[in-house]
Amino acid sequence: MQLIDIGANLTHDSFDHDRDAVLARARDAGVAQMVITGASREHSPMALKLASKHPGELFATAGVHPHHASEYTAECDAEMRELHRHAEVVAVGECGLDYFRDFSPRPAQRRAFELQLQIAVDTRKPLFLHQRDAHADFMAMMNNFDGRLGPAVVHCFTGTRQELFDYLDRDWYIGITGWLCDERRGQHLRELVPHIPANRLMIETDAPYLLPRTIKPAPAHRRNEPMFLAHIVEELARDRGEDAATAAANSTDAARTFFRLPTR
Repeated sequence: MQLIDIGANLTHDSFDHDRDAVLARARDAGVAQMVITGASREHSPMALKLASKHPGELFATAGVHPHHASEYTAECDAEMRELHRHAEVVAVGECGLDYFRDFSPRPAQRRAFELQLQIAVDTRKPLFLHQRDAHADFMAMMNNFDGRLGPAVVHCFTGTRQELFDYLDRDWYIGITGWLCDERRGQHLRELVPHIPANRLMIETDAPYLLPRTIKPAPAHRRNEPMFLAHIVEELARDRGEDAATAAANSTDAARTFFRLPTR
């Protein structure tokens, strides 16, 4: 299987001591390409720098997560636009709304999201989106840009059936993580993933977060990493009633189409 991890936070400091080994283990597990998530003013340039060291294998997003929306100044907007001049940066985001944590005030979240939607319009790049407990405002803001945006993926989807079908009705892509493997919080996803068209479904680890709970034995450090993407694919395939090779091939095709990635 050739896999693509569309969302890995490999600039996280938990990888500072063994990042090269993490990449090597991912390759050995069939992960051919990865998109490194840029989710803040600090980490978006780091994602680009990491991607630049591994041409054709690693790519980056550049954006500001709603948790960090308070840092989205005019200077930050200019910095994001400069990052998007680089070919290695393949999507705008991670951006969106998060009313579950409210780490940034909601007005600041909406302003940062709107400015990044405008970057997507101006650069014609796809969107790497985050939404939690903010569906109504999220949809309203996306609808304000209707007809001007390119492809969009709702990354790390954990939402309801209604939310899923709202996204699919707009031909958006869906990113599925190891949340699927959490019997406490992700059971509903097992019932929803068969409804996602194969050409709209992508896979991601969101490493170092969301270690799949069905991995046995679990690593002692509890850190997720891209090598576990194959495990997510196997779980996803079972829930969709297809073999893992089919699920892998379809998700890889979808990712290459969405991010315009080269074939390796």
